[in-house]
Amino acid sequence: MPAPTPDDVRSAAETLAQLTEHLREDPDLDEAIALMEPLLDEYTGLPMQLGDCLRALARAVLAHPNIPNRTAVHALVDDLRTAAWEQTDQHTLHYTLDNLRTLARSAPSTAAGS
Repeated sequence: MPAPTPDDVRSAAETLAQLTEHLREDPDLDEAIALMEPLLDEYTGLPMQLGDCLRALARAVLAHPNIPNRTAVHALVDDLRTAAWEQTDQHTLHYTLDNLRTLARSAPSTAAGS
């Protein structure tokens, strides 16, 4: 698999921005939940992926032999690792979607013209 480029990552970020705009336009709730589901999957969703990326960046920084100030690097790596844990703690949002879906299904439907 080829390494992603900065443009690939920018494209993913732009897609998330489009999703945000779409969700601000009050789409159908089932559609909104379906759109968010892949992002909040408890194993492969954005919180887990971003946490993994932050940890991988921390490892890459520590492995780089030409970093001049190792003390400063360790402090920055600690920041990355803390952020990674904070992100992966958000994996429980998957269950929030499940609860939203349940509530949406139990809501009384309104018939047109009622």
